[in-house]
Amino acid sequence: MTAVVSLVEHAPARAFPMPDTVGRALAVSKILEEAAPDSCVPGVWRLRAGSKVGVVAVAVPGGETVTVRITPKVPVARLFFLLGYSNDPAGWRDGVVDVAEHSELLPALAHAVERQTDRALRRGLLQGYRTVEEASLVVRGRIREAEQIRRRFGMPLPVEVAYDEFTTDIAENRILRAAVDRLLILPGVPQTVRTRLMRQRARLADITPLVRGQVIPAWRPTRLNTRYHQALHLAQVVLDGASAEHLPGGLRMDGFLFDMNRVYEDFVCAALREAMRPYGGRSALQAKDVHLDECDSVRLRPDFVWYADSGTPRIVADAKYKAGKQRGYPNEDLYQMLAYCTAFGLAEGHLVYARGSAPHTSHRVRRAGTVLHQHALDLDRQPEALLAEIRELTERMVAGAKSYISSPRYDRKTPRPGSSSAPLLPASPRG
Repeated sequence: MTAVVSLVEHAPARAFPMPDTVGRALAVSKILEEAAPDSCVPGVWRLRAGSKVGVVAVAVPGGETVTVRITPKVPVARLFFLLGYSNDPAGWRDGVVDVAEHSELLPALAHAVERQTDRALRRGLLQGYRTVEEASLVVRGRIREAEQIRRRFGMPLPVEVAYDEFTTDIAENRILRAAVDRLLILPGVPQTVRTRLMRQRARLADITPLVRGQVIPAWRPTRLNTRYHQALHLAQVVLDGASAEHLPGGLRMDGFLFDMNRVYEDFVCAALREAMRPYGGRSALQAKDVHLDECDSVRLRPDFVWYADSGTPRIVADAKYKAGKQRGYPNEDLYQMLAYCTAFGLAEGHLVYARGSAPHTSHRVRRAGTVLHQHALDLDRQPEALLAEIRELTERMVAGAKSYISSPRYDRKTPRPGSSSAPLLPASPRG
């Protein structure tokens, strides 16, 4: 018997009857924002979803299986655009992932993976070279002398050899097979999509499967594997979001989850980087080696930092997916951005929210004069309109940086802490 619990991302808590063992498993797993027993009704748990969306099945030995489905607030097609643009801005800007009539996340994802895999394999499996190390009765490639001595103790046969083999059993095909195998065992995949996935599984039957826990093989985009690119990006989404756990008491939790915080942050950072390209310089995503104090003991990790051609930081931004308060935005985000501006010696900082009570607001810090901007993107817009909004935001950031450099506060001889003397920003985008 299977019970289904349907929740919506960041929606108010709802009450559901379920076994205490399952409720406790959900509470321990940290999948939900809230999972607590109802104080008035025994056998009822109050559940509230946070930023994670997807489907999770909790199996009780000898009992029912409870499936928790968490629906994102953004349309599924828009979610795939955010994911795809983060992975490959140039390839996904004009492409649309086919989700057919599916409105739920997992069925739509399974359908999209199957369609993209079918397109990738339509001209046959991609072949490439793979390094093989084995014991052989004949010499192929080169002899691994150290291994021969260590394992064979002077025996002439078999010979430890290493050679490059031209085969279909390469990283690209192994990733596709792993994603298809994973989708076939997840709960909630429609039977029609499952049947088509089985056909793709038959095409990949000779590919070595990945063992659970094994590191996903690395691949890099090249001209030779162009037809695989979109399928591989979606396959990696499946493998990154898949999870399976064995919990105390014989419980098993299996499912697939997205963290919308990470999806949104990756999209905003990738979109800002693309929008800043005409201005030159260098963009750093999840910037490292940034510290608040002079002893480098308080580490900071801003989502986006843009450096001018001289290497001087000019713009800092942080993406925040969480919903704003009914009136205004969370104060703690302002404190975080103020720390970033102080560490970089910048007069302005930018917080970019997925939603908010106002499209833009700003705060000037007393005595310091630092201006903290809070922007809100509208994820309900079509992709092109959303990217245009990002470009407008970028122009505002660049204008603010240029106005500070040209102001009397900017001292070219004595730069602020964390910066160095540098030429002005370009007057207009290059190219």
